[in-house]
Formats: sequence, structure tokens, C-alpha cells
Amino acid sequence: MPLKIIFLIVYLNVIQKVSAQLKVPGLFSNNMVLQQKSNPPIWGWCKPNEKVEVFQSWNKQTVKVQSDDNGKWIANLSTPTAGGPYFIQIKTIKEKIEFTNVMIGEVWLCTGQSNMEMPMKGFRDQPILHSTEDIVHSKNQLIRFIKIPRSSQTTPQDSAKYSNWQAADPSTVSNFSATGYYFARELQKALETIPVGLINVSYGGSKIEAWMDSSVLASMGQIVIPHKGDSIKSVNQTPTVLFNGMLKPVIGYGIKGCIWYQGESNYDDPKAYEKLLPLMTSRWRSLWGTEFPFFYAQIAPFNYASLPPYYSGGKYNSAYLRDAQRKSLKTIPNSGMITLMDIGEAESIHPMHKKEGGERLAYLSLNKTYELKGFPIPGPTFDSMTIAGNIATIKLLNAPNGITSYGKPLQLFEIAGADKTFFPAQAVISQGKIKVSSPYVSNPVAVRYAFKDFIVGELYNTEGFPVSSFRTDDWDY
Repeated sequence: MPLKIIFLIVYLNVIQKVSAQLKVPGLFSNNMVLQQKSNPPIWGWCKPNEKVEVFQSWNKQTVKVQSDDNGKWIANLSTPTAGGPYFIQIKTIKEKIEFTNVMIGEVWLCTGQSNMEMPMKGFRDQPILHSTEDIVHSKNQLIRFIKIPRSSQTTPQDSAKYSNWQAADPSTVSNFSATGYYFARELQKALETIPVGLINVSYGGSKIEAWMDSSVLASMGQIVIPHKGDSIKSVNQTPTVLFNGMLKPVIGYGIKGCIWYQGESNYDDPKAYEKLLPLMTSRWRSLWGTEFPFFYAQIAPFNYASLPPYYSGGKYNSAYLRDAQRKSLKTIPNSGMITLMDIGEAESIHPMHKKEGGERLAYLSLNKTYELKGFPIPGPTFDSMTIAGNIATIKLLNAPNGITSYGKPLQLFEIAGADKTFFPAQAVISQGKIKVSSPYVSNPVAVRYAFKDFIVGELYNTEGFPVSSFRTDDWDY
């Protein structure tokens, strides 16, 4: 037999043995957190049609399954109330994998673009305010996280590039999402003894279309979906590629809910975003098989005309994207939105005040998901408008104890009549509502608040949460 053929046979045998090894995705590792009081799955691969046993130390029970013809297996565990540390042992007849220091608690998916990805240590020349002090004091075994490595793919992947769960301490927190960390820290503090785990699936500069799968985007006829083997011209903005490479490997992992911070890269097409965000959320929930809470950050004001292609005005006013996010609250069940109108920066798309954003997301989840009482939902926003004569009266949501400008005059309201011409308005707070008028508009039909690309909000509920920019009209740009 020729030597080349012998080498080929040996090589193929080696490949077959390697592919048959017992393995799991990097999503499962030491230090991981599993969702409490649920049946979270754990999965992996081994030889085809091989028996697999998964032992859970918390209940001393073993789940027995068998791999399919392709060698994939999945076992549904049964988790108790929060606690740990525990261990999990996975074995076949000849192989064994063991995970130690496993905690049972609350698991949240945190995803989006650079403002979710931005680490506690900040980006180069772009700081996180007070991050050094918070990093120094970050050691906490009850906060765990995993960052899914960047990956852009034209076809759905079964597993992501290897990563591993880490417990919070200065060396790990400095490189983890600042928004995610502040969210987890505040959540865990309020939940006291319950561990909190975060799965960070984010990619700077990414468009929402990149986080959606082809079956959903196919209904949006103008979106070009890449096929297997196609080149990816934009690794973070091409439709489906981040869903395929980063999110698909995570789908199924037991989670409590999702926090989302994205939209900056879609600011130039707010009408499409208003359709895409609810579609994406619905699809993710369908794939997970649960109507998990979906809480998101409205993008902060920023001077988008300072970035290529340097467009301004019309739809390029990012207030329209913020408004699309605001209106999505009515089309996405079990959702919530925080506002960042007070922390935007004219010259930085990455606000340094990440603590405020992360904590507001935590307050939102504590109120709506964990049903803690005594404080309102962060994110007061427009509810309704009534008109009497030349005065438009605005009522807000999520301001049960009223609203305030902290003694400053309201200067960011505009009002228009049927001719759609907006004039600066006089606005005053009266019994928890805002009365808006202008001597130039005798018959008002529309009001806008803080509806600029970059602006610093002036209106809050009395608990200190800023009011979202809004418009009462649905006029084109």
C-alpha cells in the first residue's frame, strides 16, 4: 500500500477519534451560573448514539440521555433556589468532564453594540467615570460573567470561540462590560444572597440586522442576506452574521431576561428600526421558548453629524431613533426602556456615565421582573396630550409622584399647528403635567420635547429619572 494512502488512513482515524471526543461549548465552564428554579439545558457532542450521564451535585441526581446520529446530546437539568457552589459531572463510558464552583442564581443576557461592550477600564482615550474605584472594590463571588468572543459568520454556528465564566474581581471586571457590571452589581445588591450571572454578547458598531436570523429578515425584502461562502464586507453590520457567529451558540442557555443597548448604528433609518426591534425580540423569545423580560437603553443624545458620512437634519436627527425605541415599548410585551437624556456627550458616542445606565436597567428589572416596590419604573415618557384653546397639556408615564426640572425653566419644548411649523414653546409644570403653548400657535396640534440630535434633558420625575425625548406627531422628517 502506498505510503500516502497509509498516512491518509491514519489521519482520518485520528480526525474521527477527535471528533468523537466528549465536549461541550465554551459557554459551559467552571464558575458558571445556572438559572435558579428552572430546567436549564446543557449540551455537547460525543460519539453518535452514545449514552451520556450528567450528575448534579445539588440534588445528587443523574440525567441520562443519548446522543443523536450526529453525536449531539442535550440534557435538561433541574435547579433549586439560589445557592452554591456546586459541581456538575458529565461522562460517557470512557470520558468525563467536570465543572466546579457552579452557582445557581439569576442569569441575564446583555447584548448590543459598543456602549454595551465598553469595558470598565474604558476605551482608549474614552474613560468610564469613577471606574478605578469601582474596579478596586469589585471582588464578589456572587457576580459571574462570560464574554462571548467576536465572531462573524454567514451560517449559524453550534458553538462560539472558546471563553469561560469568571467571578468578579479587579482583574476580571476591568475588562468586562461597564453597563453589564453596574447592572449586575445593583441587581445582586438588591437580591442580597442570590448570585447574578451575565452572558455578554456584544460587538461595537453593530447594526440590529446583524443580530437577526435569516428567517426573520427574509420578510424585509430590501435587506440582502449573505449565503454560505459569501465574503463578509462588514463584519459587524452585515445582516445575520453576528446572530450566526455569537448569538446562535448561546440560544437555549437558561436565562432570566435580556438587557439591550444598541441603536447608534441604525440612527439613519429609524422607520426600519421601529419594525426591526420588535421582530428581533419576538424571534429571540421564540428560539428560547420563553417570553423573557426585554429591557433596553434608549441611545444617548450625540452629535451624529460629527461622524462619517456627516449627514445632519431630517431623518439623521437621532431623536427619531430614540423615538422609534420609545414607541417600541407598546409593541414589545414585557419590555422596558431606560432613558439617558441627561448623560449624552456632544463629542463622544460613548458616554462616560455608564454607572447611571447600568443601575437604571437594574432598577427597571427589580421593579418589573422581581416586583420590588417603593420606587417607579425608570424611564418616564410621553403618555397623552389634550388640547384646550392654545394650550397643549402633556401627561407622562412612570411619574406617579410628579415631575420636576429642579427649579430651572423649561426650554426644550416645541409646538406646532396644522402647518407643521414648530416654534419654541413656553412650558410649565402644573399638577404633574406640562402645559405647553406659544403666542405664534393659536391652534396647536403637535408638541415635541428635547427633539434634537444632541441635547441635555431638563425634565425628570421626582425620583430623578430623566424623561425621554418625544413627539406627539407622526409626520415625516
